[in-house]
Amino acid sequence: MRPGAWVPPVDIFEKEDCLVLKAELAGMSEKDIDINVENGVLTLRGERKREREVQTDSYHRSERYFGTFVRTFALPTTVDAAKIQASYRSGVLEVVMPKSEMAKPKKIEIKSA
Repeated sequence: MRPGAWVPPVDIFEKEDCLVLKAELAGMSEKDIDINVENGVLTLRGERKREREVQTDSYHRSERYFGTFVRTFALPTTVDAAKIQASYRSGVLEVVMPKSEMAKPKKIEIKSA
């Protein structure tokens, strides 16, 4: 596989109070992953390094991707960028993007006249 030729798969879904992005980043550590938000765009970048204990010419098959990647996602205006949080567990990065208070559904009480 060519270095830098991979794009980690992601799932993005919506909950009542937030958007959630999950990215498959198996074989990476937190220090190899960078998340940035600027001008309404979430940027996910990182690098998965090839294991060094095996010589490249010793491989019979190499199907896993290695190298750098960059993914960008336009955020809806309903996301409160200041409250975005990320966690990494079992090779899956989870980015939780809370909706702003104005974007959350609100029940309006009807008062009798």
